[in-house]
Amino acid sequence: MDRQITCINKTNRYDPHERISRVGGSGWRMSQTEVISAIEKRTDTFYTLVNSRRANVIVATHNGHKYIKTENDGLHPNNLLELPECS
Repeated sequence: MDRQITCINKTNRYDPHERISRVGGSGWRMSQTEVISAIEKRTDTFYTLVNSRRANVIVATHNGHKYIKTENDGLHPNNLLELPECS
């Protein structure tokens, strides 16, 4: 399933690789761990849509820790951190 991420929930950590705890869209919420699993299993794809530009979400690794980020779309290296908080 192709899912648009429209909001995130952040942790209180300052490291951008560890700041996202959950993401969500219209009618759904998932933890970062669940999103990583879905991407790696190829059961779901995720993306952001900012200023009419799609940026696909990928899994990256930093110091052995997996996290999600958007592919570089030429505007922001990570559109996820710019999204509003999920309620």
